[in-house]
Amino acid sequence: MSHGLERLARAAGDIAQRAAAAILDVYHSDFAVEQKDDASPLTAADLAAHRVIVEGLVALTPQWPMLSEESAAIDWSERSRWARYWLVDPLDGTREFVKRNGEFTVNIALIDAHRPVLGIVQTPVTGEIACAWEGGGAWLTRAGDKPRQIRMRRRGSPLIVAGSRSHASEHEAELLGRLGPCARMPLGSSLKFVRIAAAEADLYLRLGPTCEWDTAAGQCVLEQAGGAVLDFNGRPLTYNARASLINPDFLAVGDRDADWSVLFARP
Repeated sequence: MSHGLERLARAAGDIAQRAAAAILDVYHSDFAVEQKDDASPLTAADLAAHRVIVEGLVALTPQWPMLSEESAAIDWSERSRWARYWLVDPLDGTREFVKRNGEFTVNIALIDAHRPVLGIVQTPVTGEIACAWEGGGAWLTRAGDKPRQIRMRRRGSPLIVAGSRSHASEHEAELLGRLGPCARMPLGSSLKFVRIAAAEADLYLRLGPTCEWDTAAGQCVLEQAGGAVLDFNGRPLTYNARASLINPDFLAVGDRDADWSVLFARP
């Protein structure tokens, strides 16, 4: 299975690179921004990347279904029968795309029995790509460099906290205050998972709604680097296990053996 996943991961990485090229074509133009029903932004780049990924994954594994942020209206009665499927966010961090700060990614994950067993997080602006598959570890390639295997670090002091540029809250600040001195690393999209996996940060705490396509690829990268993505009951996030596609609050950590229980304690 691991050898087969490695082959799929390389192919999915190539698809992500093609999607990134389509995104950059729009990024370097005078693009328009629309609003979805939930008031989140949508651009031609989201749709262009979606089309590239659909075409690539259908050609790669026509037997497996795909769920994408841009094609999420699939009834639970159908999804509940899926054992293995692709879970995709063609452009994670559209708000960062609109701000033109470069902190957006292409996310492709393979879900098997409710778990992400393959993950690709590609950063179009820098060309960085994180690639992981179950049993194969996590690998990071930066522009001009060879792939290198990445591994989380033990909990640092001061703690380096990767956090959202767009979704911080007072409650989050209160919880982080329980951990003592923290250095903040503001980042958009799934880059937060990658920075923890690459031993450049320790924690990402997320309160408030995210969707399953926001987290699956980054979770796979972080888990294969030795970390974890846990709900507030200490359980790993699971996928396609219920009708809702909304994740619970969670924390992504590099050092899964450290004591994070202070975050769960009632004040």
